Amino acid sequence: MSIEVHIDWAGETRFVGFLYPAARNAAVSFEYAPAWLARPGTFAIDPTSLPLRPGLHHAPALFGAIQDCGPDCWGRLLIERAIRQHVLDRKPYQDLDYVLALDDGSRIGALRFRATADGPFLSASVGKLPPLIRLSALVRAANAVHGATETAADLRFLLGQGSPLGGARPKSAIAFADGRLALAKFPKPDDRRDIAAGEILALTLARQAGITVAAHRLVAVGASHVAVITRFDRAGPQRIPFLSAHSLLGLPTGEPGAYTLLADGIRQFGHDTAADLRELWRRLVFSLLASNTDDHLRNHGFLQRAPGRWALSPAYDLNPVPEIDRTQFPQTPIAEGNSDSTLGAALAAVPRFGLKPAAAKAILREVLAVIVQWRKTGRQLRLKSSTLDAYATAFDHPLVAEAKKLT
Repeated sequence: MSIEVHIDWAGETRFVGFLYPAARNAAVSFEYAPAWLARPGTFAIDPTSLPLRPGLHHAPALFGAIQDCGPDCWGRLLIERAIRQHVLDRKPYQDLDYVLALDDGSRIGALRFRATADGPFLSASVGKLPPLIRLSALVRAANAVHGATETAADLRFLLGQGSPLGGARPKSAIAFADGRLALAKFPKPDDRRDIAAGEILALTLARQAGITVAAHRLVAVGASHVAVITRFDRAGPQRIPFLSAHSLLGLPTGEPGAYTLLADGIRQFGHDTAADLRELWRRLVFSLLASNTDDHLRNHGFLQRAPGRWALSPAYDLNPVPEIDRTQFPQTPIAEGNSDSTLGAALAAVPRFGLKPAAAKAILREVLAVIVQWRKTGRQLRLKSSTLDAYATAFDHPLVAEAKKLT
């Protein structure tokens, strides 16, 4: 069995090569097509795991660039429930099956797949993307999934065009009236705080701190909130190739990497290296001060801006975590071989980000000036005092006090 891999680039859909999944285990092989290798201006779709050369590439599991196209916990749950309800008919056995279960039109990034040269791109839609105005119905459907009482109609609605993206929390792809794609992130019945409000607050603070973030809005649905994040891997009808930082570095599953390794990856594959290194340092400092502990390297992404050159995507999945829920701080170490997550450790790593100490401290001051105003920003977002109180220890903690002394 083989799967054709294509990519949308420069206004064209181009055939890249063949993916060969093993029949009995998770192993896969990939081979670039001779025509792709011979074409001027081509590039590796996964620069670390699939360098641009002839012959077969082998891996014990799905290559990172293709894994990035697939769903995570929530999306997999929907797909499995949809098969049980006969909404989908292809039972997933391997990671690739989950990737192919998603709709071609709304899958993240620019990779596309089909089984034969003259066949359709996989996979077929199970329905249109829900519009923004149907958020209330989407929340009800997601709650039904949590309670294991969902119907086939609920699953069709949540899957839309089969496009649940990564992450463990409930979500659905939606469409704005002008056709732009977005991601709606829902509350869970057992949430102890307003997670959507916390994410929108963090994204707003990050933007104020000079970080490029995904466009976002907070939408009230009854007594709860939904975070709506505009997709950044599309420019009108055109797709933009996407890679997670985990895939760009070619890390094995479970390997946390480090911010300093990510800085090295930017040097090797970056589009605007100096600017992205400064931005990465700013994001690191922000994550420390805003208690963004879910900063694993699949929550950092890259968009291809020129053949083989990757730029940091807008920041996404920024979630402040109060002290009571913090088990690790942060998930991604600052430097390899060092679990110290202090600002002192971050400043010691500054040379890896191409910054002088004075420039790094100037960025720290800018971020700190925004963080200490977090309650004011929350009130400007019209968040209730009780909602903000639940996040107090995410923004008022010893690292903030340390930052004040350092600056």
